[in-house]
Amino acid sequence: MAAQFLLLLRRLYLTLYNWTVLFGWLKVLFLAVQTLRESGHEHVYDAVQRTLQLAQTAALLEIIHGLVGLVRSPISATLPQIGSRLYLTWGILWSFPQTQSHVLVTSLVISWSITEIIRYSFFGMKEALGFAPSWLLWLRYSTFLLLYPTGIASEVGLIYVALPYIKASEKYCIRMPNQWNFAFDYFYGTIVALGIYVPGSPHMYSYMLAQRKRALSKSKRE
Repeated sequence: MAAQFLLLLRRLYLTLYNWTVLFGWLKVLFLAVQTLRESGHEHVYDAVQRTLQLAQTAALLEIIHGLVGLVRSPISATLPQIGSRLYLTWGILWSFPQTQSHVLVTSLVISWSITEIIRYSFFGMKEALGFAPSWLLWLRYSTFLLLYPTGIASEVGLIYVALPYIKASEKYCIRMPNQWNFAFDYFYGTIVALGIYVPGSPHMYSYMLAQRKRALSKSKRE
């Protein structure tokens, strides 16, 4: 009885989580498209900023979900994706306002939001109803073929655009001497982050291709 109650509680929580974040990303996409049409790409970030920050930061809970066993997604796959997005959200866009009017913000926001709308719809339906329709399954495991490259290109491009502002501002830098006897330069840290994209992006893309093959093959058998 207790086990059944816990399963029900888990299902209710994950349903609520997925649908709540889904509505956040729907709002992000709506505001982005509306602003793009009415005011141009320079104003997209201002329109979506708060909702984008809330929706993306909520993904931190997914790391906790994996750690405590609420979901089966491996942390090794979840952490890099969420980490890179949080880095762009807070470490680049929020930290360096000079990047906020760049056209790549629009491609980033649209790529992220469409991806997440499909993903949270898929998992929201699975938790609420116990299944997801085949067309949504196909979208879940196929749209990344286009949206992952556009999203990654936008991320890398915005980090590159931010480099001069990072270097000039010296924001988040720790200089010697200090009580910790430790130095850190955010500019060079950002260069390292860019370098990680080189092996990391193909690896994640290959991982998602393998996921797609397994998911669609399983769907055909069923």
